[in-house]
Amino acid sequence: MEPTLLARVIPPTPGPAAELDRLGDEIADLSAHLDAATAHLLDLIREFDARGGWNTGFRSCAAWLSWRVGLDPGAARERVRVARALGTLPRLAQALARGELSYAKVRALTRVATPETEERLLAVGRAGTAEHVERIVRGWRRMDRKAEARETARRHTSRALHVYQDEDGMVVLRGRLSPEVGALLVQALAAARETLYQQRRASDVSAETSLGGVSAETPTLAQQQADALALLAETALHRGMDPGAPGERYQVVVHVDAPALADPEAPGQSVLEDGTRVSAETSRRLACDASRVVMRHAPDGHVVEVGARTRTVPPALRRALQHRDRGCRFPGCGLPFGQGHHLRHWAHGGPTTLSNLALLCRRHHRAVHEEGYQVERHPDGELRFRRPDGRLLPEVPPPAAIPADPVHAFRARHEAQGLSIHPRTAMPGWLGEPLDVGYAIDVLHPLAAG
Repeated sequence: MEPTLLARVIPPTPGPAAELDRLGDEIADLSAHLDAATAHLLDLIREFDARGGWNTGFRSCAAWLSWRVGLDPGAARERVRVARALGTLPRLAQALARGELSYAKVRALTRVATPETEERLLAVGRAGTAEHVERIVRGWRRMDRKAEARETARRHTSRALHVYQDEDGMVVLRGRLSPEVGALLVQALAAARETLYQQRRASDVSAETSLGGVSAETPTLAQQQADALALLAETALHRGMDPGAPGERYQVVVHVDAPALADPEAPGQSVLEDGTRVSAETSRRLACDASRVVMRHAPDGHVVEVGARTRTVPPALRRALQHRDRGCRFPGCGLPFGQGHHLRHWAHGGPTTLSNLALLCRRHHRAVHEEGYQVERHPDGELRFRRPDGRLLPEVPPPAAIPADPVHAFRARHEAQGLSIHPRTAMPGWLGEPLDVGYAIDVLHPLAAG
């Protein structure tokens, strides 16, 4: 009888490669679930935007999102743009809702997609990577003259110059200028650098003569640019370009009777210089931060006395107000320039003091006066804003409720909706071949044949 060999089969333990594959699948799976949830979020944003839910003192839906959700203003504007676009692009919206396309791909495709071109661009999104999609979209926009015109307008709208102080006290500039303005600035900086170079050269010659050949170290190009910008600013101010205090840049004359100014319900005139009537509340808003001249009239209407012009918020107090508030105090706004708002109007005896003033931008100053919003300073010095219906408008909104396991909540929600999402849901059909953008545009773009 032959001996029998008994062997126990032990399943192999998963190695590092298998474990990493599992992690990769989990990342891909969760990313697809996030994209599907983003589709629902965009649906909600689109409805909220269309129904004007943001119009509670905010300038736009994007401004509300920035305040309520904590999005960067640029990201908030992009979310609103994509949400609006997907309202007319159902195929792209459904692909995002099923987790088949990433938000990055959809965001790029919505820049050029129309109901007529949506299907072919959807195929681009499914076949290529996010980089491929971006390159196709850039080529598409170059072909589309109308898109080029929109791009020019968008670039103009996106012009900006940010000036802020760094931790060490240095002032940092960051901005975007239209091409022609940028070229103008480059030329101006070059001219200023040349002027400074000639000044340094003359100074160096003088130093070499008096100090035996010792000259200053040549600044770097970046340092020369900084010095040139300072020269441009000094030259502009020395040539009388300083616009002065904000209230003096433009002058709007309003004639308002004292009783109407003290009480909007009281009878009396409130008219502009040309006779156009404005509401008494508008006059109260303008009078919050403007020069005023008191005129006394005879019973027949003739002027019998004209007082000296007085400044409602004097320059020194304005500087202190700007330093304290740093911008519009309305929740979620923060625009750096504004108007001094009297919490208790001076027509009611409110003093023109720092404690009775708050900085509000033009939009929110109007909201407080003409749209029923209320603001008051509490004993702790903090401002409290209320909506026209009396509800408190907090400076920082309350955080949203988060489930204990948000990932499980995502998956459960999508399973209940019948969505089948797995690690390969959003995987593109690309096989590694090089992308010929020119050929792709010739095949895809409706205008390429012409």
